[in-house]
Amino acid sequence: MKPVSQSLSFCLRLARAHAALLRRFDGRLGTLHGLSFGDFLVLLHLSRAPGGKLRRIDLAGQIGVTASAVTRTLIPLERIGLVTRQRDAHDARVGYAVLTKAGWRLLEDSLESAELISQDAIPPENVRRPSALSELLAQLEVS
Repeated sequence: MKPVSQSLSFCLRLARAHAALLRRFDGRLGTLHGLSFGDFLVLLHLSRAPGGKLRRIDLAGQIGVTASAVTRTLIPLERIGLVTRQRDAHDARVGYAVLTKAGWRLLEDSLESAELISQDAIPPENVRRPSALSELLAQLEVS
């Protein structure tokens, strides 16, 4: 069998690292706050948007998933009162996902936990080192 290239080897390691981080975040955020990492990302991106609201398609783009995946994630968040829907006053075809007060509170609580999880996974002294890896990851985000 032909050996794999360095590019493929890197991608495979990156995929394993991604899966390990997801398990870590999902496990601890789920236990402590009842959130998956995907839920946390939705709340975080909404919190950073003007007025705590985003069109679903824009939210999907920021998280890097499809619009239907965002809709599937938002439904349970809406049911438990962390996110609500808002129609655009000028265009009935446009709808927004909006962070509720309960969503803001849960995000504040879970953000502290997420910081601890990430510092445990990647100690701050390793993050500060400039590297080609960081630039490569940024390139992968936009491709």
